[in-house]
Amino acid sequence: MKKVLISACLSIFTTLLMAGGDTTETLAPVAEVSQTPCKTNKVYIESDAGLMWQDAAYTDGEDGAYKRGHSVGKAGKHRHAMNYCRTLNYAGYNDWRLPTADELSHVHDAPGNPFAYYRGSDFWSTTPSTENRYYVVFTADAMQYARKPSESNYIRCVRCLGKGYVFSRSKDVK
Repeated sequence: MKKVLISACLSIFTTLLMAGGDTTETLAPVAEVSQTPCKTNKVYIESDAGLMWQDAAYTDGEDGAYKRGHSVGKAGKHRHAMNYCRTLNYAGYNDWRLPTADELSHVHDAPGNPFAYYRGSDFWSTTPSTENRYYVVFTADAMQYARKPSESNYIRCVRCLGKGYVFSRSKDVK
């Protein structure tokens, strides 16, 4: 046992001697970490229509809910979409609503994509169609399609900037 202890001490002493004998603790410098999150929640101001659009990052759970026909966050069935926007507190505002089909078509009809967080899929609107269906707008072509309220689609909320005006293709309606 004595031989093992002496061998261990000699081994440690030799290691320290060969390494220069510096036993002070030094830490590697720490890299600066940005305080800006990778995904920031934003808004898009559509000034010609007087609207502010929610532009929040989509989560994996929301993408999964959309694909599987469930309701989570910014993806789900029509009733979930209405409730989500009605109760949304985002960017310091709590007067969000689900947009009309005309509003969605208008914002996606412009060349280029105005949103930082984009999905080339269907988004719910409040505009009813026939046979208990609601219009969705496919963002890639800004076209309106009727969908059953039990289907899952993406959600993007909107709020009015002006004094109670809602955009319509035909005229501004108070």
